[in-house]
Amino acid sequence: MTERALADIHWLSIVVWLPVLAALVVMAIPAAQSRAIKFAANVAMSVSFVTTLPLVFAYSRSAGGIQFIEDATWIPAIGARYALGVDGISIALIVLTALLGAVACCSAFNAVAKREKEFYVFLLLMQATTIGVFASMDLFLFYVFWEVSLVPMYFLIAIWGGERRLYAAIKFFLFTLVGSVIMLLAILKLYSITIDPSTVASLTPVQAAAKTLCGSNAAMQSLVDGAIASIRAGDGTFCLPALHAIGGARLLTGAALIPLSIQIWLFAGFFAGFAFKVPMFPFHTWLPDAHVEAPTAGSVILAGVLLKLGGYGFLRISMPILPDASRDADVLNVVVGLAIVGIIYGALCSMYHVATLGDMKKLVAYSSVSHMGMVVLGLFALNPNGISGATLQMVNHGISTSGLFLIVGILYERRHTRIISEYGGLSAVTPGLAVVFLIIVLSSIGLPLLNGFIGEFLILRGAFEANPWWAAAGVIGIVLGAAYTLWLYQRLMFGKVERDVNLALPDMSRREWWYMLPLVVLAFWIGVYPKPVLDLFERPSQMLAYQVWHQTGVEDRYAPTPEAQEKLARDRAARWASEAKPAVDPAVFGPEPEAPSAGSDSPKPLLPPPGSEPRADALPPPPGGNRP
Repeated sequence: MTERALADIHWLSIVVWLPVLAALVVMAIPAAQSRAIKFAANVAMSVSFVTTLPLVFAYSRSAGGIQFIEDATWIPAIGARYALGVDGISIALIVLTALLGAVACCSAFNAVAKREKEFYVFLLLMQATTIGVFASMDLFLFYVFWEVSLVPMYFLIAIWGGERRLYAAIKFFLFTLVGSVIMLLAILKLYSITIDPSTVASLTPVQAAAKTLCGSNAAMQSLVDGAIASIRAGDGTFCLPALHAIGGARLLTGAALIPLSIQIWLFAGFFAGFAFKVPMFPFHTWLPDAHVEAPTAGSVILAGVLLKLGGYGFLRISMPILPDASRDADVLNVVVGLAIVGIIYGALCSMYHVATLGDMKKLVAYSSVSHMGMVVLGLFALNPNGISGATLQMVNHGISTSGLFLIVGILYERRHTRIISEYGGLSAVTPGLAVVFLIIVLSSIGLPLLNGFIGEFLILRGAFEANPWWAAAGVIGIVLGAAYTLWLYQRLMFGKVERDVNLALPDMSRREWWYMLPLVVLAFWIGVYPKPVLDLFERPSQMLAYQVWHQTGVEDRYAPTPEAQEKLARDRAARWASEAKPAVDPAVFGPEPEAPSAGSDSPKPLLPPPGSEPRADALPPPPGGNRP
C-alpha cells in the first residue's frame, strides 16, 4: 500500500492503539486461564510488530519529511491536536519497539508466575505509550505519551522485580519525573512564544522556513499551515513541524525569532527531561538499580526502548527547535563533555563489576550508560554522519543490550543467581547458549560485519569532523567496552566447571531460540548490509543538520565561500571529465555531489548559488558534503 493509502485509513493510529485494545482483551480473560493469557499477549505483540512493517515499505525515502500524517482537533482552546506522523528515524524506532515488545513478551512465558494478567497488560500499555512518543507530531501529545510511559514501567519493576524492587521503582519514577516536570516548564514557555504578539506579527519568515522544511510534502505543509492559522488566531500551537519552522525563522535583521538567551534556557529545560531518560552522567544513578531489580522483560524494554526516548527527544525537539542553542560553543562543551565522561565512566564501572565478579545485570546496565553516551556524542557532532550513526546506534543498542539482558535472564532462570563467580566453563555444558552469547557480545563491541560496527564508525566519523578530540575520547570507550565484554564472556563460558550444579544446566530451549534468533539475524543483517536502514535516516539526518546550521543570516561554517564554489565547480568538471575523484581541499566544507546521470532520482544538492535563496522543494546540502 502507498503512504497516502495508509494515512487515509489512519494506519499510525492502528499501530499506536492496537496494544491498548489487546490489553483490554487480556483483561477480559479470567486470571485462572494462565496459558490463554500468555497466548493472547504473545499473539497481540506479534501482530503489533507486523503492523509496523507497512510503514517501512510505504515510506518514501526520496520524498522525505513527515509522512502518514493524521491530524484531528483535540484541545482547540490551546491549539493542541491529535497529530501523528513519522519520518525514517521514527519508523526505525517504532519497528524496534514493536520487535522488542514481542521478544520481551515471549521471554516472560515461564519467568512470570504471579499476577500474569496484570504483567502482560502493563507490557502492552508500555508498548503503546512508547510508540505514541515516536509517532507524535504535537508536543502536547508527545508529553502525554512521555509521562504515561512511566506508569507501566513503575509497576513492572515494583511488582515483578527483585528484593529491592520498591526502592528501585520509586527511584526510577522520581528521577525521571523530576526531569519531565522541568521539561514541562520549557514546553509551557515554548507555547507562550507561539501566542506572543511579536510571533504573530512575524509569521512571514516562519512560513518561509516552513516551505524549506516541507519541500514538496503537501501533507506536511498542510499540517504546518493549520498550525500557523492557529497562531494567527491567537490560540498558539504545539505542532512540532511548525515549532521547527519557528526555531529556524529569521527576521529581516537576520536575528532569530527566538533569541539565543531564551533558546539556551529552553534547551536547559528540555535537556533535563532528555538527559535523565538517556540517561547521561551524572543523571544515570537510577538506571543500575532499576535494571537489577526489574524482571528480564522489563530490562529488555527499559534498555531497548525507554532509553531511546531521551535521544529521540534531542533530535526531534532540542536540535531543530533550538538550533542556535544546540550549536552554541558553551552548550556543546557541556553536553559533549558529559557524554564523554559517561562513555568512559560507564565502561570503567562495567569493568569493575567483571573484575570483582559482581552482578551481571549491573554490568550490562553500566554498559548502557557508556553506549548511550556514544549516541549523544554522535547527535551533537551536528552533522549527517554523526546523526545517522547515533540513530543507527540506538537501534543497535536495542538489539545487542536487549540480547545481553536476555542471556542473563536465561542463566538466572536456571540458577537463580546473576553473580559472575557462580558460573564458568558453560561453553562445554550449553554450547548453543555459548554461540548466541558470543554473537551478541561481538555485536555489542562493534566487530566488523556485525551491527555495532557501522554505527560506531559513523559516530566516530561525525565526531572527528566536528572535533578530532571527541573521536579520540569515543575510541577509548570502545576499547574499554571490548575489554569488559570479552572478559565477561571468558569468565562465564571458558575454564573449568567448578560448581557441580552447572554441569546439569540445560541448553537453550526451542522457545529461547525463537526469541533470540531475530536479534542474531538483525545483528548480521545490519552489519553486512546496512543500506536499507541507513536509507531511512539519510534525508532526516541531512535535514536536521540543515536546520541546525543552514539558517539565513547566520554565519554557516559548512557553507562554502564564492571562491570555494568556483573551485568546487572546477574540481567537479575535472572529475566528470576524467571519471576520477580528486582530493578534497580540507579548507572547503561544501557538498560534493556525484555526477548527474540520466534517469537518476537521487536528491539534488540544495545549496543555492551565492546571492540566491534556496528552493523550497529541494533537499538541503549535507554538512561536510558526505552521504551518511
